[in-house]
Amino acid sequence: MARGDQRPQRAHRTARAPKRRVRDRDDDGIIPVLARTAREVETAAQRGPVRPSDRTKFQVVAVLARQERVRVRAEITSDARRSAMLKRLDGIALILAQTATRDTSLLELLAEDAVLSDAARTLTRNLLEDAGIEAAPAGVTPPEPPVAPAPTERRVVPQTIVSRQLANPFLAPDFSAARPSVAPARRLATWELLGPLFSSFERAGGGASPCMALPAASSLQAPGGRELMPHQGQLVAAAAAGHRSFLLADEPGLGKTAQALLAAKAANAYPLLVVVPNVVKTNWVREAALWTPTRSATAIHGDGDTMDGFADIVVVNYEVLDRHVGWIGDLGFRGMVIDEAHFIKNKTSQRSQHVLQLSERIRSRVARPLLMALTGTPLINDIEDFRAIWQFLGWIDDTKPRAELMTVLEETGLTPADAGFYPAARQCVVDLGIVRRRKVDVAADIPARRIADLPVELDEKVGRSIRAAEQELARRMVGRYEAALKRRKAGPDVEGIDHALVRRIATRERKEATEAEGTENVFAMMRRIGQAKAGLAADYAAQLARSAGKVVFFAKHIDVMDAAEETFTKAGIRFSSIRGDQARTVRQKQIDAFVNDPEVAIAVCSLTAAGVGINLQVASNIVLAELSWTDAEQTQAIDRSHRIGQTEPVTAWRIIAAQTIDARIAELIDSKAGLAARALDGSDEEVSSSADVQLEALVALLTDALTARP
Repeated sequence: MARGDQRPQRAHRTARAPKRRVRDRDDDGIIPVLARTAREVETAAQRGPVRPSDRTKFQVVAVLARQERVRVRAEITSDARRSAMLKRLDGIALILAQTATRDTSLLELLAEDAVLSDAARTLTRNLLEDAGIEAAPAGVTPPEPPVAPAPTERRVVPQTIVSRQLANPFLAPDFSAARPSVAPARRLATWELLGPLFSSFERAGGGASPCMALPAASSLQAPGGRELMPHQGQLVAAAAAGHRSFLLADEPGLGKTAQALLAAKAANAYPLLVVVPNVVKTNWVREAALWTPTRSATAIHGDGDTMDGFADIVVVNYEVLDRHVGWIGDLGFRGMVIDEAHFIKNKTSQRSQHVLQLSERIRSRVARPLLMALTGTPLINDIEDFRAIWQFLGWIDDTKPRAELMTVLEETGLTPADAGFYPAARQCVVDLGIVRRRKVDVAADIPARRIADLPVELDEKVGRSIRAAEQELARRMVGRYEAALKRRKAGPDVEGIDHALVRRIATRERKEATEAEGTENVFAMMRRIGQAKAGLAADYAAQLARSAGKVVFFAKHIDVMDAAEETFTKAGIRFSSIRGDQARTVRQKQIDAFVNDPEVAIAVCSLTAAGVGINLQVASNIVLAELSWTDAEQTQAIDRSHRIGQTEPVTAWRIIAAQTIDARIAELIDSKAGLAARALDGSDEEVSSSADVQLEALVALLTDALTARP
């Protein structure tokens, strides 16, 4: 029956599927109609604010283009034709994307749950008719489009996240106090401002402040009896006072992780998403337990099968973010922290796009989310690299400042044509939340020398192998312990574990390990752990070198040094190599290069050969890739930098393999360190021998195994 629109040739329509007229779609059909409409929206957006009618066109074009893409992939059998049509649809998508950069609120119309208004439904029918496609009658729901082929990106949703979503299905966005994305157009509306803003940092003189004004710390007490340093307390106080975006660019060693976790606590920004490099993922979970013990934290490994979907703090590394970005965007995070934020400086990279997408999603759903970008990279280097970071923080979009920054720039009364604009504009950006402190600036706050443990997760296969070797060693010692008990004919009965016997078994094992070669013993395991940590330790040293300047990298074994140097070579980082088998002149040449050449960023040193007799005080950051067996040996290595001539506090980053005997040995080294040796900088006092730590490690391993028996 005809619809009464005086078009009898279209009288016979069905509600089952849109009926398509056979046409040459290269010249006709829906694609040119969509392209023309998309251009209309683009032109309107260029003239000024997007009107409601243009917003309707934007949404309808996006929906129909999406449906047409699915149809083309499912129905067009000619590869050449399908490729050509998809390319034209990509062009339409590009027009829409460029339009959305002018008004990011248009992105809300693309959400899966976005509702089509009556006007949008009418426009949909009109566009389909213009294209010669039979649309479903009003009031009839069109069928679902064919299922598109699986995307090339692999997306997952961990089962625990499904459980969390089912437990809270009514999570609602908070738009109650959302700030406008675009400031009212006034004096600066026609100026290109991003270039001058970046230039304002390059023009800054030495006296320009690199840090926003921070309030005094209201308290330096943290949960669990821990105490903040004054500079840390200032940032936490700013978050407590209501500040919600920070570019925290403190130098390494000043406790950025603790500041971010406590700022999230002060802002009640839970659930909190933390995106980090893989090498520090485990450390973030550990630090969360120390600084915010009442908040649960979980790390996403791989597909997230082992994560806690109900945790308050979710830590994910950049490398696996792509497969989790879907559910992360829907979970309802109220805060987001990115560590080593310079990782997103390339806006065309997948990791940068995912991070920006998530921050945009959080800002659209939460009125005042906490957004923090952590990096030790000085602001004066390659300021263009901060474009993506500022966009993550919501200070700018692709083309212009957002409302908050635009408002304060307007209040200066200046334009880029005025000389005074540049220092004023720089200060406007700094006041939005840039926090930069150097070690030398807060030297009174921090110890002159400190050791910071950095736990890392080993490669899954290697980690399983090492833990299996530990279990085999423990089983061997348990067998000897039980055999000794059976041979015992007389003597007092011992309830529970016979600790004297445990020590004898451990002593025997250590002696045999010292004399034997090729067996799985504590020395072989520690070497394997060092090899497994080599790449992770080198990656962290490279990050430090880029952000904090020169770094000293210590290792015990030559193969660990080789692996580290290979990593630095691939990363394009120049290094010196200081080893025990070098001639005196070669060794001195390597030391001089590190000390005098600003391009040589890292000194790769043998823990035994370079731990004494050399001065490396040009560096204040040290990476201990492998553990020594004594605190004295460790202290001597640190004192290559912590000595007369050093102007900054020294931080030694000790890389610890989590869930292995490595962590236990680190504890033993610290417990065996005498108070006298700890109190005297550079003390060579031998408080405990290496044999003591080796023996105690075996005692602990056997005791744990006996305790775990049923």
